[in-house]
Amino acid sequence: MNSNFVIAVEAVIPLFCLMFIGIMVKKYHLLSSIELVHLNKMVFEVFFSIMMFYNIYTTDLASTLRPKLMIFGAAALFVIYIAAFSLVCFFEKDNRRRGAMIQAIFRSNFVLMGIPLVSNIFGDDAIAVPTMMIAIIVPLYNILGVFTLETFRGRKFAFWPIFIQVLKNPMIVGALLGAACLLIGLPIPKPILKPLGQITAATSPLALIILGASFEFGSSRKNKLQLGICVISRLLIVPAIVLTAAVLLGFRGIELVTLISIFCTPCAVASFAMAQQMDSDADLAGNCVVFTSLLSCFTIFFWILLFKELGMF
Repeated sequence: MNSNFVIAVEAVIPLFCLMFIGIMVKKYHLLSSIELVHLNKMVFEVFFSIMMFYNIYTTDLASTLRPKLMIFGAAALFVIYIAAFSLVCFFEKDNRRRGAMIQAIFRSNFVLMGIPLVSNIFGDDAIAVPTMMIAIIVPLYNILGVFTLETFRGRKFAFWPIFIQVLKNPMIVGALLGAACLLIGLPIPKPILKPLGQITAATSPLALIILGASFEFGSSRKNKLQLGICVISRLLIVPAIVLTAAVLLGFRGIELVTLISIFCTPCAVASFAMAQQMDSDADLAGNCVVFTSLLSCFTIFFWILLFKELGMF
């Protein structure tokens, strides 16, 4: 029990230490809001793209490509999405809230918090497996997110323009370039590959610091019920359903922890930005990000400790 407790603590605490640094950066005004926006844009458009390229280019496909895991992850995401869409539409009548709530339930902060989580448990050499999942999960997040928000602001959903925009996502571009270079056996000189590796190592810590510095504590009183539903669904109900199915289907070790990193992490920061841009309830979306991020410190610890105690990894 003690050793499993320590492993769970070591997996979770580094994430929230980095976020706390970001909160202190904001508290002492070390970065202005404009500088924070530019820094965030640099991390997503440059650092994450390089991280995707490097992790895929340097991976051993034979040991990291997991078709069964990819199929299960995509299928589980669709099931959660359909369930969230159906239940939210039944209980909530306000279209602006509907879009924000559905996104909060199905869309997680997998890239920002999930990959560091896997790294904290298995080491940096193991993050190729969750990196592979990004190529499946992130496009689905984007397509389903846009479909949801367009539906509830009464506009037509255009698949191909959205699909093209997904292909332009820096993470997807980096993944495709990394896969192409790996498959054709393109040699990259060590003096070039080494700085790419250094940027990769810095990406997740910097992103988590920015996440902490980006927290905005909006008014949550008018959306208490909706916020409670989203927080409980995102952190407890969704993980319970997906991870139970995963265990029954035989997922263990790094595959199970990768699923934990996808389905147990808090609401995606991108859901707040999209809610702002697409006429959804941005206050509710922002509060979902803040509260799930803070409370996930305890829930992620619980899920890791539970499955470690059960001997699943």
